[in-house]
Amino acid sequence: MNTEGKLAILADAAKYDVSCSSSGSRRKNTTGVGNASLGGICHTWTSDGRCVSLLKVLFSNDCIFDCAYCVNRRSVDRPRATFTPEELAELTINFYRRNYIEGLFLSSGVYKSPNYTMECLIRTLLLLRKKYNFGGYIHTKAIPGADPQLLEIAGQYADRMSVNIELPSEKSLKLLAPQKSKQAILKPMSYLSSRIEESLEEKPTWRGKKKPLFVPAGQSTQLIVGATPESDLSILRLSENLYSRFNLKRVYYSAYVPVSSNPLLPALSSPPLLRENRIYQADWLLRFYKFKAEELLDEKQPHFNLNIDPKTDWALRNLHFFPVEINKASYEVLLRIPGIGVISAKRIMTARKNGIIRFDLLARFGVVMKRAQYFITCNGVFHGDRSMNENHLRAHFEAPSKSDFVKRQLFLFQL
Repeated sequence: MNTEGKLAILADAAKYDVSCSSSGSRRKNTTGVGNASLGGICHTWTSDGRCVSLLKVLFSNDCIFDCAYCVNRRSVDRPRATFTPEELAELTINFYRRNYIEGLFLSSGVYKSPNYTMECLIRTLLLLRKKYNFGGYIHTKAIPGADPQLLEIAGQYADRMSVNIELPSEKSLKLLAPQKSKQAILKPMSYLSSRIEESLEEKPTWRGKKKPLFVPAGQSTQLIVGATPESDLSILRLSENLYSRFNLKRVYYSAYVPVSSNPLLPALSSPPLLRENRIYQADWLLRFYKFKAEELLDEKQPHFNLNIDPKTDWALRNLHFFPVEINKASYEVLLRIPGIGVISAKRIMTARKNGIIRFDLLARFGVVMKRAQYFITCNGVFHGDRSMNENHLRAHFEAPSKSDFVKRQLFLFQL
């Protein structure tokens, strides 16, 4: 099979892996081609609206594992292909030179063995970095079960690495992916975390220079949503623990795409995209708004309300906390007000130093007034529902019907 045929198969096989984003890397390049410094690389859109492209591809979709939820599982009858490191490196650099891409997102099925697969990925990285002097962004997978020495080598040349957990519990892993183990997944994640931390703490050499950072853009992982019966609370607790324990840059969530008729999997007519979106919003609250998983959900309410975003839902369940006076609230309190984000909260804190803030100024700071007005006062003035009745307010904030929702783009930052 020629390279073009392999690309068609392996690019399509990679589309289910969502764990890639802007790099955050500071890898500079003065002697070769490509640069991952400053702006970073993203396969879709950056936060400032720039569209940035990655070559997103598998090294191989020929996998020794037979995970029930995976489109590339061993037992499925589909075309198989495997690049050679030379083919993939040449393909990447040629796409870059033609300005088609700015970096590489490289994953793989477990081809022959974890160590053999990791060795192939490393050979690809070495060709790009050493032979072609490619200094652009590279995100590569750490294959569970691979030797730590191989992870060490890969981490010297990749900007970001990721180990996909996929399923939220060990029980589900044993049921749907019995060839995998929780320990085999967490071990490389722990190794990468410790090495990243060590790299950041390394002191300059006697010549005043530091070694290149190990995986400078950090590590990430991916969880599948909807393939197993775990609640949103269980998923959020796991993510919270991963952020705390391994200092992950991101946990990505992928709505389960029905690719198998296995009776162990749910019979879904379509992926649970709205549920995925609510979990992403909650994840944002954990990372930037100082919420805890136990605040957003509990055993009585283990799933998110699909009709109301998690932050507004929390506010409606905690009306005793409101209304909040904009001119007196701390930064941490401002972050808990629906309609106020990190940027608008900082603008409010700065503006308060120069005088009293009134309602007509809030919209200029980026506050979403159609939400915030029900939870705030400005210099003692309140424009919301004076009854502060949860049922009444909840009806007001109900999202459009599902049929209306799927017609518009999901909005991650609607907090």
